[in-house]
This record gives sequence, C-alpha cells and structure tokens, in this order.
Amino acid sequence: MQRSPHRRRTVGAVALVAGAALLAACGDGDGLPGYGGGAPATESSSPTAASSAPEDEETPTEEPTDEATDEPTDDATPTEPETPFEGGTALDESAASDDALLTVTDVRVGSHDGYDRVVFDLEGTGTPGWRAQYVEAALEPGRGEELDVGGDSVLEVGITGTGYPTDTGVTEYDGDPVAGPGGSVEEVVYSFVFEGTTTAFVGVDGEPRPFRVFSLKDPTRVVVDVGS
Repeated sequence: MQRSPHRRRTVGAVALVAGAALLAACGDGDGLPGYGGGAPATESSSPTAASSAPEDEETPTEEPTDEATDEPTDDATPTEPETPFEGGTALDESAASDDALLTVTDVRVGSHDGYDRVVFDLEGTGTPGWRAQYVEAALEPGRGEELDVGGDSVLEVGITGTGYPTDTGVTEYDGDPVAGPGGSVEEVVYSFVFEGTTTAFVGVDGEPRPFRVFSLKDPTRVVVDVGS
C-alpha cells in the first residue's frame, strides 16, 4: 500500500518537535556545556577579603625635656594660679639636716601670678632649714646695726645649716641688694652668714603679706613666696 506524502511530512514534523523538546529539557536541567544552558556558574575572581595598605609606623613619643614634679619651681609660672594665695604671716621654720653645710651662692627675685618669689641658691652638702618671720627692723646679726631695706614691712629669713666659705669650700654671694619686680617684694638685702645661719631681709610693700617657705633639690634652693 502506498503511503501518502502528507503523512510522511506530518510524522517528520512530530519527530523534529520531540527532538527539540528533549534537547531543551537536557539543557535547562543540567546546565552542561553545549546543551543550550551555557557555561556553568563560576566563583568570582575577586578575593573574599579586601586587601589593605600597611599601617604607618607609630612615631615614638618624645620624652618631656623636663621631669614632672609636685614641687613648685622657682622660674616658671604655675599653669593654674593659686587664688587666694596659700600662706600666713606667722613664724615659719624648719630644721636643717644634721649633715648640712651649705653656702648661699646667689639671690634672685621674680614675679608670678598671685605672688613674688625670692630664691636663695645654695651649694654644699645636706638640706637647709629656715626661720622666717616679720620683724620690726632689719638688724644685722652679730652687730645689731639696723639695715636700710626698701618697703613698709620687713620679712627676716634666716637659712640654717649654712657655713663660712672657708668651711664649705664654696664662694658666698657677693651681698648686693636685689630689687623687687614691682609687686609685693620691694627689695632683698643680704646679710651674709653668722654662726651657722645666713640672714636676708625681704622688704614687703604695705602691711605684712602672707608668705610661705620651702626648699628644693637639684640644685639646692630655699624659696620664699610673698603673696600679692
């Protein structure tokens, strides 16, 4: 029996459609190369962790040029002015160390916020003491003669633990009076050493003002602050 050409075309068409469907199914399901699904997904070529530039090396912290101290200094204005000035007008004294044998080498006066400062530089051994008080007149130790001191009130400062230059081997201050900075201290008159005590008279402007006395080391100093 002879088949119809129309039937052959229909069967061929059906076969082509079935083949195409099979290829499409394989490509969508597996994603294999060459089957219509394209190349399989790959991991990103970018690294998972972002790289960073090396950190700059820390610059070493520079040590301060001056050591910190709780004690007042003789040549620097405090960062926080003392208001009101902490001091008194009564006798202030402190004993020298047993091995003290010192000589005053210089006398300096400076102005600070809230007070004037008188500094007695010393050289020798041990720690100095002092006896400071307001007096009616500046009487030279040993001789009793009254010394002329500028100002209205006189603060006598006796530094103990001191000796004659022949005993300490240190040259003593030449004795020149030191003018004040124009604040509470008018003048300082030096009276040299006598029997283990070096005396100086601080002339103070007006009525007796509060004062304080303390010693410092390296170098050795006795400091007298007089409030404004």
